[in-house]
Amino acid sequence: MASPGIVVQDVRRSFGSITAVNGATLQADFGRITGLVGPNGAGKTTLLLMLASLLAPDEGEIWIDGVNPLDDPQAARGSLGWMPDALGAWGSLTPREIVRVTGRLYGMPSPAANARTAELLHRVGLDDLADRPARVLSRGQKQRLGLARALVHNPRVLLLDEPASGLDPQARVDLRLLLRELAAEGRCILISSHVLSELEEVVDDAVFMVAGATMAADDVALAQRRSRPWRLRLAGLDQSEARARTAEALSIDADAVTTDRRDILLAFDTDVEAAAALRTLIEAGLPVAEFAAATGDLEHTFLGAANGGAR
Repeated sequence: MASPGIVVQDVRRSFGSITAVNGATLQADFGRITGLVGPNGAGKTTLLLMLASLLAPDEGEIWIDGVNPLDDPQAARGSLGWMPDALGAWGSLTPREIVRVTGRLYGMPSPAANARTAELLHRVGLDDLADRPARVLSRGQKQRLGLARALVHNPRVLLLDEPASGLDPQARVDLRLLLRELAAEGRCILISSHVLSELEEVVDDAVFMVAGATMAADDVALAQRRSRPWRLRLAGLDQSEARARTAEALSIDADAVTTDRRDILLAFDTDVEAAAALRTLIEAGLPVAEFAAATGDLEHTFLGAANGGAR
């Protein structure tokens, strides 16, 4: 059985009296995209810096593609593509020059670096900007350049810190499709983001991080079992009538039916309960125009974890 792409075991890191990472444990596998979920200040970037071998942990162990970065940082970096939140590119160089120089720094022969650069700039949609100074690029364009630079040496493991930051809606869709392609090629991808809607559509697995610590599996399961709001919209009915008829159909107190603009919000403990309620509403003849979970799975779990406490 192949080893995981990333293994983190009880890692801790402090800066003076400030503890940034306090007992992080996770595993990310090849062929899958793992989301590192948490609010700003949760310790996600500090953990990624340790995974990238740019910071040493105070305690614990890290393995990248079977290599301990502390023991052999060069081998670990050879397997690793790192895309930080901010590109940090040379503003006077062009995207073509930046990616090519990065390839040369990884030891690629000049012809191979040139070919790889052209391939990647096309893949991330920067063909038209390949020979302009990087300083004229927008935030989103710099994010795409950062991804090309991270991929130049064809790494097996990718670390991406807020990769969709600054991207327009179409670019976000393109990024999602590209990441799925990269995972299908067998890469291990770890994405950090506090914008849960960005992760919801792309990740296979999720690790939740709160106050520097990753949540234990039991706590995640408990958070997932918390009641979840569902959004209901009835066609052709004003808000007052919609509330009254919904309460009557579901045999609940009308005061328990809350509203959000044109929609009604109902809480259910499970998807099975929500499905049963929808069937009841339809059988009662209510004109159901929309019925959907008000939060995605990641957001629901994370909000439950935040309300219920970390590990």
